[in-house]
Amino acid sequence: MSAPGFSVRFVQSESQIDPALWDACFAPPLEGRWWYSTLEQCGLEDQFSFLYGVLHRDGIPVGVAPAFVMDFPVALVAPPALQRGIEGLGRMFPSLFFPRSLFVGSPCADEGTVGMLRGVDSRSALLALQQALETQARVLGAALLVWKDFPAPQAADLEWLAKRRRLFRVASFPGTIVELPVRSKDAYFAALKGSRRHALRKKLRRSAARVDIRVEIVQGPDGRTLDALFGLFWQTYQKATTRFEKLNRKFFEVVAARPESHFILLRERSSDEMVAFMLCFDLGSRVINKFIGIDYRRPRDWLLYFRLWDAAVDWALSRGADAIQSGQTGYAPKIETGHRLVPLTNYCAHRNRLVHAIGRAFARHITWSTLDDDLARFLKAHPGFELSRRFK
Repeated sequence: MSAPGFSVRFVQSESQIDPALWDACFAPPLEGRWWYSTLEQCGLEDQFSFLYGVLHRDGIPVGVAPAFVMDFPVALVAPPALQRGIEGLGRMFPSLFFPRSLFVGSPCADEGTVGMLRGVDSRSALLALQQALETQARVLGAALLVWKDFPAPQAADLEWLAKRRRLFRVASFPGTIVELPVRSKDAYFAALKGSRRHALRKKLRRSAARVDIRVEIVQGPDGRTLDALFGLFWQTYQKATTRFEKLNRKFFEVVAARPESHFILLRERSSDEMVAFMLCFDLGSRVINKFIGIDYRRPRDWLLYFRLWDAAVDWALSRGADAIQSGQTGYAPKIETGHRLVPLTNYCAHRNRLVHAIGRAFARHITWSTLDDDLARFLKAHPGFELSRRFK
């Protein structure tokens, strides 16, 4: 089956794509051209190789599909009972358990997106893209092809595509978002479940009694501040149990120069030392809470995450945002602060038919509960939630 009228050309840099096409296909609140430019500049070549599929209809560019290549650690999505065994086997059979993989999406964007102009037949375009990706995967020596972290409604089109091009579905770590439709702090608290509202306010009072915090909003931080930011980020990264990308100081230097980037800093007032930060992207109606850093050497009863979140809500409301999107992982405090879980789905194909069949069977056992302990606890308290929200 082919997609008449559509073709795909791959390029190696975002700069090889017309800026007007980027703007039309990745308008806010999507992370657009500036985001991919940042990733290309910050020295992640040891982890990822970036490329972009430019969709054409009758020879005219109508869409952009960001992509990247990496050696994917299969243990990242394995159920806990199998992780140790998979890691051991991976040392003996790296091509099976760290397969060279071609991903559609971004290594650290919140959701996978194929941007298209209005009026484009999305299913025909995706079919043409899939066919081109299969060819490109062979050229790149990638055994695994993955459409990474796609939300509804694109997931519905990908379900259609999966039936025609031998893709299997794999549950991914859900995204998280807090809506602020009334744009008031009182309305935010009122929308929280009563028990969560009480607990959050109690934690904020308890923290305020333990430490005097000064909030600072910074754009374009100087080198000394960047050093402190990266130090806090690195503490947080080392504590994480799920790691996909490994960011470096260069990333923070590059992203800090972007007008979309704002750093919310918490300083302990008496010493003026930075104790936490949140990197936020102001994308108009939506704020993306991208990365945080916390000084875990400080007393736990300072409850710095909740002070940071409280400052972020105030700042987002001051910017007129109607939502804060907070990404994947670290679910327990996000659920406590009223984040809604957003189902995301991966669609995969392995070139080896036997490995593909094993992967398809393996994927059936990957659920939110197996991906993350916080999610397992949430689903135990909300049975049926994952299934009911899969394509909503």
